[in-house]
Amino acid sequence: MAIVLVFIVIQFVHPKKNQSADVSENDISKSYATPDDVKLILAKACNDCHSNNTTYPWYNNIQPVAWWLNNHIKEGKRHLNFSEFAAYRVARQYKKMDECAEQIKESEMPLSSYTWIHKNAILTADEKSKLFAWLESIQSALKAKYPADSLVMPKQR
Repeated sequence: MAIVLVFIVIQFVHPKKNQSADVSENDISKSYATPDDVKLILAKACNDCHSNNTTYPWYNNIQPVAWWLNNHIKEGKRHLNFSEFAAYRVARQYKKMDECAEQIKESEMPLSSYTWIHKNAILTADEKSKLFAWLESIQSALKAKYPADSLVMPKQR
């Protein structure tokens, strides 16, 4: 009986949703050319965990699922937030593009736990190629604008 009561009570405790009405001034698309096809790919496969705008599924209304999803979103945004990308140091921006390409190449992103339910988020070879080209274009833009030494992350001590 106590477990049922706890389950009922936790249904009224939800984390704040990751939704913003406005596009941030630091959004990656405000600083770097982002073709419409790439925006669509990001929307279906990346933005739920790597932006300030998550599209929540119906099961987000059930606890403890909402807490679990919230943790995934916070963790994803901690690693990379496209909505705040322009606020990153230049070296971090450059490195994140390398990391993105590597994780896509190794099929580490999007996470299998995400694509298990969101089948449309599974990237096709063509979508991966478009993302690789876009990531490379951002790195090229950074190389053209900043000296090479500013694109290197400082060594951790």
